[in-house]
Amino acid sequence: MNNVNSKWVSLVGRVLLGSLFVISGLGKLGNWEQTAAHMASQGLPLANLLLAGAAAAELAGGLSLLLGYRTPWGALMLAAFLVPVSLTMHAFWAHTGEARQMHLIHFMKNLSLIGGLLAQAVAGPGALSLDARRATLHSGTASRVPQHA
Repeated sequence: MNNVNSKWVSLVGRVLLGSLFVISGLGKLGNWEQTAAHMASQGLPLANLLLAGAAAAELAGGLSLLLGYRTPWGALMLAAFLVPVSLTMHAFWAHTGEARQMHLIHFMKNLSLIGGLLAQAVAGPGALSLDARRATLHSGTASRVPQHA
C-alpha cells in the first residue's frame, strides 16, 4: 500500500477502534447506577470503584487512539483492561443455553479487540496523528539546536 493510502487506512482504523471505547466509557458515565448494579450482580466487589476505573480506562485509551496521542500506551492499556473484563463479565463457561452463546460472542469479540489493539501498539499511530505531529515538531527543533564543539 502506498504512503498516501496507508496514512488514511491507519487513521480510519484508529478512529474506529478508539470510538468504540469512548462511546462505551461515556455510556458507563451516563448509566452509572445500572452499570454498577450489573457489575455487582456478577459478583464484582467495589463495583463503583471498578466502574470508575473502567470508565477512565476506556475514555483515556479511546481518546489516545482517536487522537493518535501516545498511541502504543493507549492501545496496550486497553488490551490489558480487556483481559479481566473478559474473564469476569463474559465468563461463557459459567452459563448455559443462549446466555452461554451471548457471553461466548462477547468473549471472542474482546479477544479480537485485544488482537487489534496489540497490532495498533506495534504499528503505531500513522502519519495523521498527534504522535506524528509531535515527532515532526521535535525533529524540526532538534535541527535548530546549535551544535557545540
